[in-house]
Amino acid sequence: MSISSHGEPNTYSEVVKHDCWRKAIQCEIFALESNQTWETALLPKDKAATGCKWVFKIKYKTDGTIERYKARLVGKGYTQTEGIYYLNTFSPVAKMTTIRLLLSLSSIYSWELKQLHINNAFLNGDLKEDVYMVAPPGLTSIPPEKACKLKKALYGLK
Repeated sequence: MSISSHGEPNTYSEVVKHDCWRKAIQCEIFALESNQTWETALLPKDKAATGCKWVFKIKYKTDGTIERYKARLVGKGYTQTEGIYYLNTFSPVAKMTTIRLLLSLSSIYSWELKQLHINNAFLNGDLKEDVYMVAPPGLTSIPPEKACKLKKALYGLK
């Protein structure tokens, strides 16, 4: 496929012509809707809707062949203002020293290690602030006069 030979696409308009990417987008939208990430609502006059964009990634097998096409919807959190759209931030990230320690312990105690792949990882915390997002490109079920009122966090949001 020509799009994969040139690397990963950057825009929705690049991928919409290719069935494999459209399926990846549909899979992500299905997961977001199943997780009840948002509800449709009219945008209040005193609120501004945060933008969003698609990020595309090709996942490869160890032999270099394509495993799958991944589409992820991310919020444009850089447009959010502290105190209005969020009060604090939290990023649950493991330090490399912690990972090394766990690998060392597994080696010392002959623990069996397993690797797994999470299709869709979500931040489980419900949003307390009212955050509205424009409808993502490709989502035709939301009327143009409405926005997505986020109930759960999206990647990229503060």
